Amino acid sequence: MLIAFSVTPLGGGESVGDLVAEAVRVVRESGLPNQTDAMFTLVEGEWDEVMAVVKRAVDVIAAEVPRVSLVLKADIRPGVTDALTAKVAHIEARLAEG
Repeated sequence: MLIAFSVTPLGGGESVGDLVAEAVRVVRESGLPNQTDAMFTLVEGEWDEVMAVVKRAVDVIAAEVPRVSLVLKADIRPGVTDALTAKVAHIEARLAEG
């Protein structure tokens, strides 16, 4: 499965970047394929392992603030691997065709 998720600390002040960085650290240390952009972090793996990473990322933030907002989108497609890069590669190939 491929998921895109975003965690936002609430009630901890105006700047959230440091806490979000700690959540991203959890994802990167998981060993699962991942990518972070300005709005979401993508993670690829099996259901239980991906959801465990999301939970740990939320828990890291929840330990520091009274409330956490979580947005999650999932692409559940059994048997597909490397969706993290293959989907983008397909689009880029189509764009290169003109």
